[in-house]
Amino acid sequence: MPPSPNSAHLCLPNHSKTVRRPFPLSHGTTTLGFIFQGGVIAAADTRASAAGLVCCPAAHKINPIHSHLVVASSGSAADCMLWERILIREIRLYQLRHGRRLSIRGTAKLLSLMLHPFKGTEVCVALTLCGWDKKGPKLVYVCSDGARLQGDIFSVGSGSPYAYGVLDGGLRWNLSKDEAFSLAREAVFRATHRDAYSGNNVDLFHITAQGWSQREREDLKEEYYRDMARRSKDRREKRKSDETECC
Repeated sequence: MPPSPNSAHLCLPNHSKTVRRPFPLSHGTTTLGFIFQGGVIAAADTRASAAGLVCCPAAHKINPIHSHLVVASSGSAADCMLWERILIREIRLYQLRHGRRLSIRGTAKLLSLMLHPFKGTEVCVALTLCGWDKKGPKLVYVCSDGARLQGDIFSVGSGSPYAYGVLDGGLRWNLSKDEAFSLAREAVFRATHRDAYSGNNVDLFHITAQGWSQREREDLKEEYYRDMARRSKDRREKRKSDETECC
């Protein structure tokens, strides 16, 4: 469903007036989403960075669009916030015109069509749409060149290779809700442990047929201490086992 004529006119870039940044834009993040038998899980760290500077340790990278859709954003913070607001407006206008909510795939297609004219510019947006509609759970990735991909698992950002390592090893369709939260938390934690541009806290969302719900924000420092305690306990048990075998 293409955007309304007025909004499309506002979204078209004027390349002749594009002002280049006086410095290269450097950023990083870790966001992820996956589908399991209990719905859709979305997770992200909360560190907003600019090159080596941590601009904000408590940023919100997962934002609700409506009651059954959240987006996990990576890229330029300003660009992501702008396009999330545009998307909220267009979905609301569609609902007012047609008396029903746009599907998740339709929302992704609309966002892709609006972003495509900006291909080749310095707009930097990568949004993972995590939602539920009449056809069930949906997970769609859309980026600022207009690319649109649907799948069962996505991780985006500089920490995504580390997150994928955890998700690929632990993701199963029959995970319980608590196991799914634990897996998502572990994936973000491992990414923040290795990626300097990700860190501080983890936000967790769960989307079902009843809508989205959010877990309380968790400090990854506490997860780090728990991980160190587990490793220390394992080393002690191994040392004790080796001493028993020697005797």
